[in-house]
Amino acid sequence: MVKRQLVTTALEATWATDGQPILFLGEWCKLFDRRHVWESLNHVVAPYHWDDRSKLFQDYTTLQVVYEEALKALSQQLNQQHGVNYSLRYWRILIGPWLGYFIQMVFDRWFMIKTVLDTEEISNIQILKRQLGQGVPNDMNDFIALFVDDHWNEMIYGQILQFMTVPVTVIEAPQAYEQSDYNSQRKAIKLSHYLKKSVVSIAYLLSSVLTRSDDYFFITSYLTRQQDLLLQLKLGQIPKIWRSSALPRFDYCKAQRNWLLDLPKNRLRADWHPFCQLISLLVPQNIPTSYLEGYRDLAQKSSELHWPHRPKAIFTSNSYSSDDLFKIWAAEKVDRGIPLIVGQHGGNYGMALWSFHESHEIDISDQYLTWGWTEPRQNKLIPIGNLKGFGSTVIKPNKSGKALLVEMVVPRYSYHMYSVPVSAGQWQAYFNDQVRFVKTLPDVLRKSLLVRLFSHDWKAGQVSRWQKQFPGIELDFGTRPLKELLWQTRLYISTYNATTYLESLCLNFPTLICWNPLHWELRDGVRPYFDLLKEVGIFHETPESAAQQMAKIWDNIDDWWLDPETQNAREVFCHRYARIPPNPLDTLAQLFRSIAEKHSDPVESTRDC
Repeated sequence: MVKRQLVTTALEATWATDGQPILFLGEWCKLFDRRHVWESLNHVVAPYHWDDRSKLFQDYTTLQVVYEEALKALSQQLNQQHGVNYSLRYWRILIGPWLGYFIQMVFDRWFMIKTVLDTEEISNIQILKRQLGQGVPNDMNDFIALFVDDHWNEMIYGQILQFMTVPVTVIEAPQAYEQSDYNSQRKAIKLSHYLKKSVVSIAYLLSSVLTRSDDYFFITSYLTRQQDLLLQLKLGQIPKIWRSSALPRFDYCKAQRNWLLDLPKNRLRADWHPFCQLISLLVPQNIPTSYLEGYRDLAQKSSELHWPHRPKAIFTSNSYSSDDLFKIWAAEKVDRGIPLIVGQHGGNYGMALWSFHESHEIDISDQYLTWGWTEPRQNKLIPIGNLKGFGSTVIKPNKSGKALLVEMVVPRYSYHMYSVPVSAGQWQAYFNDQVRFVKTLPDVLRKSLLVRLFSHDWKAGQVSRWQKQFPGIELDFGTRPLKELLWQTRLYISTYNATTYLESLCLNFPTLICWNPLHWELRDGVRPYFDLLKEVGIFHETPESAAQQMAKIWDNIDDWWLDPETQNAREVFCHRYARIPPNPLDTLAQLFRSIAEKHSDPVESTRDC
């Protein structure tokens, strides 16, 4: 067996420069736009463990057990450290998203290293030297920017290797630490943007003055601004705009992290115990400073917000994950018995075989508003309808327009777990499917295609890949709203299980859907709805089938789309996963009133334990 240097990330400073063979831990190490570098190396890539999708699902199930145990232990630790006595639900709201993400990501990185060390001959490993506290996120929003980045992942791999007492060579970083390139693709900012921002700021200041202590509180509701304000009127309150704010930087303090997470392992097999020990060590090292060093300041900042002191109900569809200021404010209110209503955030919900976000959102809420679906024995779910579609204007297809192929990218390193292509290798398989689709099209249709790239590239090299495969193909860089593009389009083509095709189906816009079912696993009971779409030519499981359908209908799309069978399939599907009720705001207002009445005399919540 050839001895090779193990390389964990795309940071070339850690790669061998003496010509020795290299083992890349995964496809994420090989940036497409740097292929002139790694193609010249003597290298192989380690097989990815989650290419076995049954293992991926099994691991997710076990990791949920680890997460629950870790959440209990960390809640007790933080209660003790901060001198408070909040419930498990309080801490689930505040720290749950970070802890769930972190555990799932660390497992993937640990298992890959463990597998390689057990099966390969490794000559050496180089890791970068970092200052104490470098790479520790300030808050959840900061963490989301960090975990897609090579630097943060190289740091975590280094911590795992040191935990495993693997010999490593620590080298100086060749340049200053860069937090993230997450926002490297900046959108053009127009004067209208500043004017709109100014109007919202003035409205927020007025809201602060006009707020009553028991107002219903809506933030990032997923409703349009107009629908949001109209709903508040229907609820008998002066319409207001509430918004959160960025947090200050909190200083890292080693002394406050001198503890281990007390994580029981009795519910897990013995082969999971080393991972639990790793989590016990890495959680204190990596927990965001806003939950530890900055917790008191965060709590104080939330108490100074000009938001309702005792709202009848709290409603959000977006702020439950990354907005720590909202989360700590809402968690404190929830601990006093005030109801938290969470609305479905986009597509994939109610369909995916597994989804950490869906489970988390339902767990933290008193009521969870779905876009139409329900689940047996889950009484929190209320099928209210497609919040994003309420009040939408009809968009008619442009009969002389192009076909719009909408793309997606996932971060090169795994992140929170749901039914989706995982990491760089599986995304490359997804991209290859897109190439197959375009190559199957007749030349005349290929020239009628507009490819909308994903707004975040995460160093996937979308532009370079498309231009290499199809020089001259028309690309949209994902900066314009989808609805704006639809006005110029005659056919929408969805390539992944998320929000956009639910929007187009709601709008009754001609739509093709195509994805690999092995990478977008569906739960029991969902498949019949996609079979309906498949029977009428909307849903396809291979790129060739989708391309053939596009060629078949292109010259007269209306004949296919307006056919009663096609429309019936669309309507049945939308009723389940993206319905628009006749009077959605009246329905919402009635629902919120009933929830408020049910919790009209809030008391201290029963401890979730």
